[in-house]
Amino acid sequence: MSRIGKMPIEIPNGVSVDIKDNEIKVKGPKGELNQKIIPNVNIGQEDSKIVVSVNSPQNKEQASLWGLYRSLVFNMVKGVTDGFEKKLEISGVGYKATVTGSNLVLNVGFSHPVEIPIPAEIEVKVEKNDIIVTGADKQVVGEVAAKIRKVRPVEPYKLKGIKYSYEQITKKAGKAAKGAGDAG
Repeated sequence: MSRIGKMPIEIPNGVSVDIKDNEIKVKGPKGELNQKIIPNVNIGQEDSKIVVSVNSPQNKEQASLWGLYRSLVFNMVKGVTDGFEKKLEISGVGYKATVTGSNLVLNVGFSHPVEIPIPAEIEVKVEKNDIIVTGADKQVVGEVAAKIRKVRPVEPYKLKGIKYSYEQITKKAGKAAKGAGDAG
């Protein structure tokens, strides 16, 4: 039995849910999301709650899908009401980011600026040395943030690069200098 899967999902005011033909559509103030549902997972609506179940809860594969689909639907409902946000920090002399049109332009120590296309459903803001990625779809927000971070991950010696705001990176010591009398 899935502990996560059996919890019902509250539908907040201003959110509409449409379930038909192995697909669920959630529409709210931040946008509209849809998700295909595989045959062994059942999603139903009771009053102002969404209930997820499976055909055979004792089957391990179906039990894992039960929790997965409950989490996916919960993230859809949360995304169309509140949205999701990932915050990245840039550190390094001369490192900067700007948004031009539908591209994020990163100047992070390469001989050329790196352009990353921004999907239509995602919003990217740059404030000083912070890049803020927001959107309704948790998966797309995470993918875009990971793609930005991958351009120049923080190196551990000078701590220059792009990192998540919550990420803790410990600085490594460089090579120890050899003394004058140590030759030999």
